[in-house]
Amino acid sequence: MAASTRLEINFIRLLSRCESIASEKRGETEWRLEKYVGALEEMLVALRKSPSKPTPEVLTDYTRKVDFLKGLLEAEKLSSTAEKALANQFLAPGRTPTICNERMPASKTVHIQTKARCTGEMRNELMGLGPSDTDSSESDLRQRRVVPLDERQSAAELDAILQHHHNLQEKLAEEMLNLARNLKNNTLAQQNIIKQDNQTLSQSMRQADVNFEKLKTESERLEQHAKKSVNWFLWLMLILVSFTFISMILFIRIFPRLR
Repeated sequence: MAASTRLEINFIRLLSRCESIASEKRGETEWRLEKYVGALEEMLVALRKSPSKPTPEVLTDYTRKVDFLKGLLEAEKLSSTAEKALANQFLAPGRTPTICNERMPASKTVHIQTKARCTGEMRNELMGLGPSDTDSSESDLRQRRVVPLDERQSAAELDAILQHHHNLQEKLAEEMLNLARNLKNNTLAQQNIIKQDNQTLSQSMRQADVNFEKLKTESERLEQHAKKSVNWFLWLMLILVSFTFISMILFIRIFPRLR
């Protein structure tokens, strides 16, 4: 159990160090963060397999922070600034502070700084500013941070950016929820229509069977009636012929032929 506790402490220290490096502007030759994140993944696997592993909620937050750092590294490898900004938009930082003295989770601060950096790069591309102009602007910004008023303005800008992205995420979630609700309603409506069609088809088939049985019965009755009619007509003809024959004989007897 002591080894597992030491492993978790080392993991937290390395995670805090990675978040600190990620908050700084790194050059293209910076390799430590990628190596550290790889070590974090190995330590996270060891924590999951440990007999005295942390609670599932803590492990979930650890995994969220490691995945955030991995996504941050993958976003930085993209060539286009717009692609970087879009990739950073979908990153999910940690929800709890890594160390006790953090007022805001460090990963969330890194997320805000990265979004602001991507926004600044996109603005510089649109304005036609080069890297030297960007560096000079950043140096001026560092000098302005000495003034407390500018610090408050920067904090207010970060809060505004955070609120803006939070509103976008809520709007996106609401749209997805509406789409899911509409899809569910359409599916239920189609199911009801299909069910009604099946019921109508079943009733039509039953009615067709009933009509067929009735038609069969009526055909048999008509056939029997036709046979009876033929018999009556035959007997009537026989009676009529017999009556005519007898009448002729009587007529001849009563009125003999004149000579």
